[in-house]
Amino acid sequence: MCNPTEITAKKSTKDTKAKNSECCCGGNCNTETIAESEKVKVSGSSIKVLGSGCAKCNQLEAATLEALKELEMDTTIDHVTDFSQIAAYGVMTTPALVVDGKVVSFGKVLKKDEVIKILKKVRG
Repeated sequence: MCNPTEITAKKSTKDTKAKNSECCCGGNCNTETIAESEKVKVSGSSIKVLGSGCAKCNQLEAATLEALKELEMDTTIDHVTDFSQIAAYGVMTTPALVVDGKVVSFGKVLKKDEVIKILKKVRG
């Protein structure tokens, strides 16, 4: 028969492991890095490209810039390369496009026309 304290201890360890696996970095982050990532997520430019800076990320940024110019919208784009900031959006596959704080595409390079459709849909 199990001791109730042993059951609680087992459950507590299991809960801690579950919480750590839910974290974007597997439990290695701290309150400070999480807060910084969240702050960056909601501040700054309203158009962001998330990715390491590889060729695909740069292609998405260029297509987005072209689309913004064609629509005569603000052409400021932030390129976020920090993994903890990218993970704060819940993105695990890059490149990704964020418009007004909402992830609208991830894991593929959009063409200019695709970005235009998305921007019209999101921004009206």
